[in-house]
Amino acid sequence: MIGSASSKEQGKFMRGLKPKRVLITGGASGIGAATAARFLEEGARVVVLDRDVEAGERIQRELPSLSGVVNADVASLDEVKAAFGKAVQMMGAVDVLINNAGISIRHSFLDITPEEWDKVMAVNLTGVFYVAQTAARHMTEKGSGVILQTASTNGMMGYPYYADYNASKAGVIELTKSMALELAPKVRVNAVAPGYVLTPMQRAEYSDEMLEEVNRKIPMRRHAKPEEIAALFAYLASDDAAFATGHVYVMDGAETAGGLASR
Repeated sequence: MIGSASSKEQGKFMRGLKPKRVLITGGASGIGAATAARFLEEGARVVVLDRDVEAGERIQRELPSLSGVVNADVASLDEVKAAFGKAVQMMGAVDVLINNAGISIRHSFLDITPEEWDKVMAVNLTGVFYVAQTAARHMTEKGSGVILQTASTNGMMGYPYYADYNASKAGVIELTKSMALELAPKVRVNAVAPGYVLTPMQRAEYSDEMLEEVNRKIPMRRHAKPEEIAALFAYLASDDAAFATGHVYVMDGAETAGGLASR
């Protein structure tokens, strides 16, 4: 089953999450699936949006208390609008958006093709914009809401072999800040920037030796668990974070805390 210790076992719920209606893009695996599990543990209602039909069916089985699963590609505005409408039908409204869908292609800069560049940007930046704008219009009309977007430390520092991914995540960070300025005080907007997280996407791109090499450079000596990122999303969506907006919250085990001297 997805998820770790429940909120009950942790002894305290986040304030104000129980009545929330939450839409999570890219919610059928990795960070998105862990986040869906965490919000359900908090008592929220959750709809998952994912373009992978099989993964969507699997997450519905693993988390039977989901309000629903919607199949859509965030790179298509028409599909986003239709999917968001379905989520509203399923829950009555959307109070929290976890704008999480993303892809990466590990290539050297000189080998990135125009098609690969367009594909990464279409999902990671244009798709984030499509979902965010659709949600923001809905939330502004109803008078409140929270939008949380998955950025990355890759959008804050240079990393080799991910130039397109890095550029897309830098775009998400600046989009987040601009949205927060314009949508306050009705809608709060933040980004979460994980460092290395042991997700299926990460595992598929890295051998055991590569993973161990990365772990050695992280002061905590390991990758983050998806559930740890999910906990940060839960806090930022809750009433406990009512004054938090316009910022990027890094969770990377202190990887980016130092410069070359820390390597």
